[in-house]
This record gives sequence, C-alpha cells and structure tokens, in this order.
Amino acid sequence: MTNQIQSKGGTFFSYSRVLKVSLFATGLSGIVAEYVLATMATYFLGDSVFQWTIILSLMLFAMGLGSRVSKLIKSRLVEAYVAVEFILSFLTSFSALLIYLVMPYSSYIDLIIYGESIVIGLLIGMEIPLVTRINGEYEQLRTNISSIMENDYFGSLVGGLFFAFIGIRFLGLTYTPFVVGGINLLVAIIVLFKFGSVLSGKLGSRLKLIGAILPVLFVVGITFANPIVIFGNQSRYSEKIIFSKQTPYQQITVTQRNDDYWLYLNQGKQLCTFDEWKYHEALVHPAVGLTKGPIDVLILGAGDGCGIRELLKYDRVRVVTLVDLDSVMVKVGAEHPIFRRMNKDAYHSKKVDVVVGDAFNYLENSGNYYDLIIADFPDPKSIELNRLYSWEFYQLCYRQLKARGVFVTQATSPYYTTKAFRSIEKTMQAAKFNTLAIHDHVYTFGEWGWVIGSKLLTSYQMKSNIHNIPLASIGELRGLTSDLLVGMTCFGQDLVEVDTAKLEVNSIHNPVIYKYYQDGNWSYYF
Repeated sequence: MTNQIQSKGGTFFSYSRVLKVSLFATGLSGIVAEYVLATMATYFLGDSVFQWTIILSLMLFAMGLGSRVSKLIKSRLVEAYVAVEFILSFLTSFSALLIYLVMPYSSYIDLIIYGESIVIGLLIGMEIPLVTRINGEYEQLRTNISSIMENDYFGSLVGGLFFAFIGIRFLGLTYTPFVVGGINLLVAIIVLFKFGSVLSGKLGSRLKLIGAILPVLFVVGITFANPIVIFGNQSRYSEKIIFSKQTPYQQITVTQRNDDYWLYLNQGKQLCTFDEWKYHEALVHPAVGLTKGPIDVLILGAGDGCGIRELLKYDRVRVVTLVDLDSVMVKVGAEHPIFRRMNKDAYHSKKVDVVVGDAFNYLENSGNYYDLIIADFPDPKSIELNRLYSWEFYQLCYRQLKARGVFVTQATSPYYTTKAFRSIEKTMQAAKFNTLAIHDHVYTFGEWGWVIGSKLLTSYQMKSNIHNIPLASIGELRGLTSDLLVGMTCFGQDLVEVDTAKLEVNSIHNPVIYKYYQDGNWSYYF
C-alpha cells in the first residue's frame, strides 16, 4: 500500500484531501446544529445548564451509536457516506424550522429537540468511521486516523467560533443552520462528483438526483423561513405578535391585544402597557424618596426605558446611567414607536448615558459611585440570571454606593414565589444592606415585590421616610398615593409558610434563588 501511495501520490492525495475537507465541514455543521438546538431548548424550555448538558450529552452518546451502526455497512462505503452527508446537511439546515413548524401542534417540544439532537449525533458518528475506512485506501493507518480525527475536531472549533461570533449575533437561529448546512451540502456534492467513477447503478443515480434536488429545497427553506418562524412563535402567545427578534442573549417579542402591548423575553412576560406604570412607579419612587439632594443614578437592566422615564420626573436627578446587556433591547426601547410613546422618549434625554454590557462586569470594573442603584432584571429563572440576585452582586452594588446610597431590586412575587422573595431579602442583608421589603398589586402580574437596601437607614427609618414622601412634588403619577405608600410596606402572613432561618443565602457558588423560583406557587395566580 505504501508503494502504491508513493507512485500515485498526486491522485490519491486529491481523493484523500476531499474526504478530509468533507469531514471538516461535517464537524463544523454538526456542532453548530447542536448549539442551535441547545440554544432553542434554553429559550423554549429554560434552565440553560440543564439543556446544554442534556443535548451535548445526547449528541456524544448518539455519535457512539452511530459509530456502532456504521460497522453494519460492509460495502459501497462511498455511497453510504454521501447519503449520510446529504441527510445530515438537510437535518442541520432545517433543524430550527422543523421545531417552529411542529410547535403549534405539539406540546412536546423538548422531545422534538432531543430527538433531533440524537439523529444528528447518530449521523456524525456514522461519518467518521466511514471516512476512515474509505481513506484507508489512500493513507497508512496511523496517518489516516490522526488526519481524519483532527479535521473533524478542527471543524468543530471553527463551527463553535462561527456560532459564537457570527451566527448567533448576525444570522440568528433561523439562518445559521442554513449557512453551515449549505457548506456541508456543497462538500457532499464535491465528494459525489469526485468519486463519480465509483458510484454506479441505481443508487449512484439516485444520489446524484438528490444532490440536484437538495439545493432547491434549501432555497425554498430560506425563502419561507421567516413566515414559518412567525407561524411557530405565534402559537405560543394569545396575543398577535407585532415584533420578534432573536438576539445573542434572548428572544425579544412584542405582542398586541386590542390597544395594549406586551413585552416578552424568552417567552417570559416583562410588562404590559396596560399597567406597567404600577410596576415602575413602585420600583423607582420609594427608593428615590430615601435619597436627598442631587443624585446620580445607575439603573441595571430596564431596557424598555420606563424606569428612566420615572427617574426623569425629578429635577434633582443629575445623571442616569443605564446598563443593559442587549443592544437590540436598548434599540427597541429607544427607537420603537410603541416604546417611545410608553417611556416618553426617555432615552433621548441629555441626562441619560447608555452602556451596553453585562451589569455584573460593569460594577466590577466601575470607578463611579452612585446615590441610587436600581436593578430591574428578568425573574431569576435560570442559572445565568441567578448571579444577578447573588451575594456577590449585592456586594458590588454596596461597594459602588455612596455613604447615604440606596439600592432597590425587583424581587419577584412575595406570595407566588415566597421563598425566592425572602431569599433575595436575606441575601441583601448578608451583603450588609439594611433592607425593607415592599409590594404592590400589578394587575397583569399579580402581587409583586421589591426589596430596598440602604447603607445608612434602618428598616424602620426607611419605612417611616417612605410613608412621608411628598408625592405632589414628583409630578404625574398614575398609581401611587400616600395611602398606597403605607400599604406597600405592610405585609400579612405569607401565602406559603417559610422558615427564613432555613432559607439559604444565594451566591454564585451556591445558586438557590432560581430553584426557589421554580418551586413557586404560580398555580394560585394563573
């Protein structure tokens, strides 16, 4: 065999190179397909750590099964390999669209995602042994094995980099699979024609026909991708979708029912124009009322701009620095007509400074100190959001506050997620804050809560000061009254009996808030 390779090295190297390039493309497209599925599972099912772990584990397990299955193929290896390549190209490209197509008709989206992950992993697992056996005609064993594996692994690296820096950022989950699937299809067609002399009979003719049909299907899929995504997304909402955007961090969806608009992030309800003012007035004004004189404010999250709107009602607010991770959400809040009307063009005030970045990292690296810090994040449903309700995060907030500084965070529902609410309060206390919990009824959310922290004021002093906030000096308020300020600081017995002594402090290394949240009692509300 060595002599044969040396005497016909040019020809055989050409065949071998095509096989290696095809496996590079397979590694690239396969890993991106799994990343797409894991990301979609996170958006639709939640708990990203669980979803990514399960999907990648299923993929590796299925690759092992695929390797086992491949040994049953004893002849016509090239035809088998090209057929597997074609199937993988198709499934990779249409993996996301299939989920959106089935979504309106099935509640088992998790099984569909996991099933796709297994099938794609199975095909990848079949390819590597097949290529190794084919390439064994052209290279010695030690060179063959190492070169085949390195091309697959290198392809996986390039695929991961592509997904992280290009696909998820610019193409989204809909079109990224078509790009990598198209690369895989192109290479498969090259293999088909390069080994054309080997292919014979009806099977060879059918593969060539499929190779001609698949590009047409790709064009059709890309053409109808957006309507299919809208069709699938709409099935998950009772209101009409008027805006939907996939970003590197989340799925932003705006819906309309009659004259009211709803904002959802990853299917989670964030606000409704019908009563968002109930939420934002409670978030901002009690905390501002605990400060004195001109103040500099840091608001974390709150990309919708409504929190800024409430802050700008005070002449003594000098600067509002808003930090939000998602530039798309910031753009929606600043430019979308619905949000501009809702937040009264708050983003366009000269007092507002916008920073696109991670709130945790911003606080770690910030050299600025603030009189008031407001944390308005989505509910702690996942391990990523968990850290924004952690002891470490609250320590950073405490550090960046001035001596008389005040901090406030949304804290989920005191009645429907009692453990999460009380753990947030306990975690803030562990970070040296004096705390005061407040609550109000937001019609579209139910009973909702916030926790205020102060470096200087005791809980009793905060409560007393809030009761005496001169609301008339603030300007237009739609919900807050003097009586409501008193009621907000008063709690009856918790809906669920909680022994706060047994509740754990939430930290990055001991994440408990998202578990407490998932154990909530939303059934009492819905």
